[in-house]
Amino acid sequence: MIAMARIVLPLALLLSACAGREGIPPVDEPSPIAHPAEGLVLRVETGGGFVPVELAFREIPGFSLYGDGRVLVTGPVPEIYPGPALPNLQEYRITEAAIQRVLRMAERAGLLGPDRSFDLPTIADAPTTVFTAVAGGTRHRISVYAPGFEEDIEAGVPEEDVEARRRLVGFASRLGDLESTLQEGTWTGPEPYRPEAMLLLVLPPGEQPDPEMEPGIEAWPLDTPLRTFGDPATTIPEGSCGVVDGEDLETVLPLAERATEITLWESEGERYLVAFRPLLPDESGC
Repeated sequence: MIAMARIVLPLALLLSACAGREGIPPVDEPSPIAHPAEGLVLRVETGGGFVPVELAFREIPGFSLYGDGRVLVTGPVPEIYPGPALPNLQEYRITEAAIQRVLRMAERAGLLGPDRSFDLPTIADAPTTVFTAVAGGTRHRISVYAPGFEEDIEAGVPEEDVEARRRLVGFASRLGDLESTLQEGTWTGPEPYRPEAMLLLVLPPGEQPDPEMEPGIEAWPLDTPLRTFGDPATTIPEGSCGVVDGEDLETVLPLAERATEITLWESEGERYLVAFRPLLPDESGC
């Protein structure tokens, strides 16, 4: 038996080395998953629930992957009140191999199939996580209402739906720890994200964000007064929404970076509450 083992092992290695040269096909590698060259490939965003309008306006996707390898994620923010006016957006760069790894994970999580919506009618005022994937020439969208409440789901929800929710929530969790999820050498960063444009939501003068706290006051730096800035906001009476870019962005951004969420902006003798939201590469105006 010992002599036979010494013969069989080298033979197996020899056959493996000659595979493909003697008509024995090698093991197939999975074909790359097609994706846009520069546009959005994958996004995970959580929003909704019972939150103030200015907070909902500032909500930004927690993970955005683009075909050129850019990844934008929301980083940690200090647990203080009032918080900063701007989110902590961080930018990574990942290789094509890392993009394929993320897309394979998305495929295993069920994101590259039919669109679906996982609801929980027994839970109220909870947020919804929306997964968007653009791969294989198709745009996929799956939403999960009340993610993380899987252990509280009552009888009547199919077990396969519960498992699907768990896979999606687990996938989102892994994307939240990108450096541990990707192989070493396939990513660089993070660096602070510098937007090319920013949305501003201007609330009517006289709005007091917190009657129990004295807000900071900043002079509005642009020639266009806040009274006439942007277009009427569809969901806020007398509010307006507009975009700053170019030189105006260079003027406003440093002030917004040092402001808080309750800073008031003085323009033509009136004080306005302004919410700021950096635009992502695939986004446009209000």
